[in-house]
Formats: sequence, structure tokens, C-alpha cells
Amino acid sequence: MELVAWLSCGLLGLFSSNPIFKAISHIILTKTSYRKGLAFSLSERVLECMDKLAQAGIKIWLLTGDKKETAINIGFSCSLLRQDMKQFHVCLSKETESKNQLKDMKEEILHQIESSYQVMCQDNNKDSPFALVVDGRALEIALKSDVRGQFLQLAVNCASVICCRVSPKQKALITRLVKKHTGKTTLAIGDGANDVGMIQEADIGVGISGMEGMQAVMASDFSLPQFRFLERLLIVHGHWCYKRISKMVLYSVYKNIAFGLTLFYYEILTNFSGDSLYDDWYMVVFNVFLTSMPVISLGVFEQDVSSDVCLQFPSLYRQGQRNIIFSWSRVVGWILNGIVAASVIFLANVYIFSAAAFRQEGHVADITQFGAIMYTCIIWTVNCQIALIITHFTWIQHLFIWGSILLWYIFALAYGALPPDYSQRGFKILTESIGAAPLYWVATFLVTIAALLPHFTHIAVQRLLSPMDEHIIREMQHCKKDVTENQMWLREQRNSQRSTQVGFSARVDARIRSFKEGLSLKRISIYNKSATNTPFYISWTSSPLFS
Repeated sequence: MELVAWLSCGLLGLFSSNPIFKAISHIILTKTSYRKGLAFSLSERVLECMDKLAQAGIKIWLLTGDKKETAINIGFSCSLLRQDMKQFHVCLSKETESKNQLKDMKEEILHQIESSYQVMCQDNNKDSPFALVVDGRALEIALKSDVRGQFLQLAVNCASVICCRVSPKQKALITRLVKKHTGKTTLAIGDGANDVGMIQEADIGVGISGMEGMQAVMASDFSLPQFRFLERLLIVHGHWCYKRISKMVLYSVYKNIAFGLTLFYYEILTNFSGDSLYDDWYMVVFNVFLTSMPVISLGVFEQDVSSDVCLQFPSLYRQGQRNIIFSWSRVVGWILNGIVAASVIFLANVYIFSAAAFRQEGHVADITQFGAIMYTCIIWTVNCQIALIITHFTWIQHLFIWGSILLWYIFALAYGALPPDYSQRGFKILTESIGAAPLYWVATFLVTIAALLPHFTHIAVQRLLSPMDEHIIREMQHCKKDVTENQMWLREQRNSQRSTQVGFSARVDARIRSFKEGLSLKRISIYNKSATNTPFYISWTSSPLFS
């Protein structure tokens, strides 16, 4: 089976080198290489897989080397086509093809494309999507420079596109043109040697190990044993990766702003004296040891919802397509959160430790002690913050988060135990200086709570006024009752299929609509027939007025 997909940019230009994390918006599907009729479409959960991809907002194209009739039958068998779809056929007539005149062929193809697009623009029925069927000879003309724009404009607005009699070179050319002219990222999947060019041309290549050798697998970025596993690769792992990478980047911005701004605030307080608030080793170990492992655990283990929920609600995948988690509003929000955290930590520590003694002996905190106290508050704040944004905890994440906080105290003890020639400002800073003061421990707790208070407020307001999809689903799962019978659960399931125009679900919905319309017409016909057979109606129509 061969598949080509193009994707919407997910995380702006930040992850252009990692297109697997970008949100997929379109897929082009090409016919399987198996020569066993159409059994491939109905076996190994292929039909269910394509239905889930359609519900996830993925647009499917079918490319095949077979003739037109076979390609259309394949489209119907895998629910890419429906009976109520309006089909546009772009192909050369026998008369024009026999003349073999490029000008005449181009004019005919251009006329078919323009007339089809005009019909599409005039139709306002959203329940009747469009499908485009193109043969290889017409595709060769349509992909030329002066016709290419009109063809792509028509194709991307159709719910399904089927290209028959397509050569391997044309598969790669379509992938390149879609990637270049639509600004989408492409994913290609195939199982044969004729798919190598297409797989290499796409941003992401997926090879299926099948009966045609391992050429496609060797040329691909990912390998799958069966086509149906594409469902889990995209809908489950694609959704998870988008959430993980987004949270990792946003949190990294937050923690570095929260740490770096305290240095800037101190310079303002001291009239830019040039003194460093923290010891040099404190700044070295902050990103290397004390805050790195929780971020890695977030990017590896985070799951906003389980895999079963991802498959049950494929519309969750559209969060990546709409770039909800990594939108500019989210980026600005996390920047402001970091600024607020740094401001609260700095101002609170200045207020607590600069005006009075913090030890029973009457000692006032100097720059070394003040820096170590503020550094402790930052370590607690940023590590507790990542604990608040993690929704799927494992023992490894608990170990990394609370172990990072514990590691700071171990480092302070070990660094302070060194001779003064090596430890310098950090000599016995924890054991004899700040650790012996109860105010140090109380201030650490209170300042950490105050710095995290804006995030607590945001969570409460968001879940009360504008909850996200995963918030609703997790609340339903938290109930001890059978959540599959919950009204909110059923509503979310309906929403996940609302925009689907292809796939098995769309075919079922179309048949239900057709059945209801036919039933309504039959009811009206029966009513009219029964009304005309009444004695009053017969005597009334037989009066001289109607004779």
C-alpha cells in the first residue's frame, strides 16, 4: 500500500527540522500493490484506520497505476468515495488524445478544471462533498506550469482525489508540487520500489514491509509492518509528540526567564555594580543538572490522555493542526508567567531578608547568603511548576523532579565542604549560614507558593470558563460510573465526527440522511395519496367547477 500525506506546520519554524511533530492535515493514499482484488481495503482494519484518519482532519488522496474503473472501485471500497459525492472527472477525450496536439489537450484539461471549480463555488450544500478523478495522461498536462495553479486549487478543495494510471515519477512530482505550492509538509508511505522516489521527496517517509521487497523500507524514515498501524502512529503518537514538544519548549522558556531576570533585577537594585548575585557554579549546574532531567521526562513520558482515548476521539489530533498548544497567545502567556515568577521571587526575598536579621545572632544576609536563598526559591518554583503541567505521572518523573530539588541541597553540602580556595563564596553556605535559620525554610515555602499562584489562578479560571477537550475527557474518566454512557462523552464523540467527509463514518451518516429523506418523501406521498382518496375530495373534484 502506498500513501502520501501533507501536513500543516505545527510549531511555527521552530521544529522545521522535525516534521514528525507537525500537525498532519492532508494525506494522499495510493493503491496497494497486492493483487488480491480489493480484499486489502476490508481486511486488517484498514477501513477503520482510514475512517479514524478522516475524523482526525486528514484529507486522503488515492494514487494508483490501475485504470480508471478499478481506481473508482477501490475508492468506494475504502470509503473515499460515496454515492452522494459529486465527482469531477478530468481526462482527455479519445478524439483529442488521438490528435496528440499539446495545445488542444491543454485547452481541454484547463476547460474541465475551470468548469469543475465553477460548479464547486456555486454549490452551497455542505453535506455533498466533491471528489476529483484524474488519469495519468491528464495529470501530465495538469501539472505543467501554466495549468498547475488551477489544478491544485481544485484538488485541495475536494474531499477526495483519485489519480489513476500514475507513474512513479508522477507520484514524486505530485508530492513535490503539493509541498511547494500549498506550504504543507508531506508524508509518504509505500511498500514497493516504485515508491522510493515519492518517499524520498516527502518530508516524512514511511515504508511498509511487504511482498515487494525492502526498498521502500530502506528509503523511509519510519517502517511499519502493516498499513493499519499508521492510525496509531499519527493519531496517538503524533498527538502526544505535539503536546510533549510544545510543553517542553514553553516550560524551557519559562524557567530560563524566571532564573535570568533575577540577575537583571539585582543589577538594577545595585545600580549595575557588576557584582554577581549567584556563584559561578550555581549558574553552571542550573540547566545542566538541576532542571534538565524533569524536562526530558516531560518530553518522553507525558500523555495528556491515554492511547485508547486518542483513538476514541480522533478530533483531539486537530489541536495540533490548529496549533492550540503552541499558539502565540500561549507563548506570550508563558513568558509573562516567567516574568511574574521572577518578580515575585526577587521582591519577596528582598522584602524578607534585607530589612531585618534572619538569624538569631542578629546576622543580616549578605550577597552570598541572599543569592543562595533566592537560588533555592527558584529551584523549588521551576520544579514544582513542571509538576503542575504534567498530567501523566510515572515514578521516573517523580524521581527526576523531587530528585532535582534534593540534588541542589546535596550540591550545596558538597560544594560547601570544599576548602575555601575552591568553594570560595559557597563555603559551608548551607550547614552554617542559611540552613541554620528557620526563616530560610519558611521563606522558601511561602515564596514558592506565591510564585506559583498565577498558574493556579489560570488553571482554575480556564477549567471553569473555557475547558479544553482533554480537560472534559479527564473529568469524565475520573467519574466512577460508566463514562461511555455519559452525555458529555457522547457529545464529544459526535463532535469528533462532525467534519468528516470521507471514510466509513461519513458513508454511514450519508446513508442515514438519505434514508431519512426517502422516508420523509414517502410519508408525504402516502399522506397525499390518502387525502385524494377521501369521498369528500372525490366529490369535490367531480363538481362542475373542475369539469
